[in-house]
Amino acid sequence: MTKGILIFGGTRGTGLEVARLLRARDDAVTVLVRDESDAAELETLGATIVRGNALDPVAVDAAFASGDFRAAVNTLGGKRGERPRPDIEGTRHITEAAARAGVRRILMVSAIGAGNSRTAVAPKVLEVLGEVLEMKTQAENGLLNSGLDYTILRPGGMTNDPASGTAIKIEDHNRMGVINRADLAALLVECIDDDATIGKIYHAVDPGITWEAPLQRGENFPERK
Repeated sequence: MTKGILIFGGTRGTGLEVARLLRARDDAVTVLVRDESDAAELETLGATIVRGNALDPVAVDAAFASGDFRAAVNTLGGKRGERPRPDIEGTRHITEAAARAGVRRILMVSAIGAGNSRTAVAPKVLEVLGEVLEMKTQAENGLLNSGLDYTILRPGGMTNDPASGTAIKIEDHNRMGVINRADLAALLVECIDDDATIGKIYHAVDPGITWEAPLQRGENFPERK
């Protein structure tokens, strides 16, 4: 029997899209879900739910102990000003727990502007999101130094539009672009069992999407009304 996939950050956004794609091809999926989060769609999909918070190392260990996994997918993010950051502390807990559990394959969503890709983003992005990107860099470095079989995908701007099917992953770390979350999820799923992607950091962009996020254009975030 094929081993399953463990997802962190799977109740919404890219993580939920990953769960949908995996269940559509009948992969066994387990998702760590916070107590206060709605897991109804995941349950409908047939995913196994483990309740807990990625900020709690005991809960992360329990998630890895709940099944037999060939890979873990980390789509954790955080809000500006949020402390502690799930995508730093949570990533550290996932990395350490994976090593203890013998799960070597880890796939993570980061962001263009992290690590060696600062030159890909506009000065306004660094002005507003510089602290977040530095934290993303820390999260990347923790995985890079873990000795695990990692793949990191860095999206730039993201939309909730339907999948276009034209998104690509490239190793040009100066490339900025936009991608639909559904397409980002498809790229992640493609990478899971592709050994050629191990040890790689990709920028995930859709050449068919030509608009730029406000910060990349040098503008401020639109004011909320």
